[in-house]
Amino acid sequence: MTKQGKNFKKAAIAVGESAKSVEAAVALAKKSAFAKFDETVELHITTSADVRHAEQQVREIVSLPHGTGKNVRVLVFAEGSTADAAREAGADYVSDDAIIKQIEDGWADFEVAIATPDQMGKIGRLGRYLGRKGLMPNPRTGTVVQPDAIADAIDEARKGRVEIRMDKTAVIHTAIGKVSFEEEALVENLKMVVTTLNKAKPDAIKGQLIKKATLATTMGPGINLDLSELETLTV
Repeated sequence: MTKQGKNFKKAAIAVGESAKSVEAAVALAKKSAFAKFDETVELHITTSADVRHAEQQVREIVSLPHGTGKNVRVLVFAEGSTADAAREAGADYVSDDAIIKQIEDGWADFEVAIATPDQMGKIGRLGRYLGRKGLMPNPRTGTVVQPDAIADAIDEARKGRVEIRMDKTAVIHTAIGKVSFEEEALVENLKMVVTTLNKAKPDAIKGQLIKKATLATTMGPGINLDLSELETLTV
């Protein structure tokens, strides 16, 4: 078992075990952060879904109003004038045969990959390399877009998007920003994630979707969130 340091124990005492409102939890997370770097603020949600059933799975992309605080590098799969438009819009990489070969060799120094529909047949073989890293363009995640929407897609990706996706234990882990963010920005980011999750609740899940939710910084203890507030959140 990992040994807990003095700073962690001190933060855990300050945080306590009682459920907190979103605003109170965010304030506590910022106040109790003790690392010497700008910690990520993370949201962990345990759901009532049975992930063995596809109809109970949730996978959504959330555009955070205040971003993630992380530099997002964007790769675009496009050709011709659309590729030119992608470069003008600030894409870090625009795919060509050389980049495709690099990906096959293990390169993946980007956070978001966007493609136009006509490229999907060409890059289908990259699924084995990008799929397991969650980087394969997918219409469901808004990363397969029409040529006239390429600039907007790049802009949205750069602002900061996070994926809501259950792991094999039906838990969702996602970042909502950095400790250096203003409290209001973290609150609004958190509310956007939970609102999106509530709207995406599968019909196959009866009753309460969120069983438990905690907020934590990279090095800090979990702060329990008030479930009654989360279940009714809308933005």
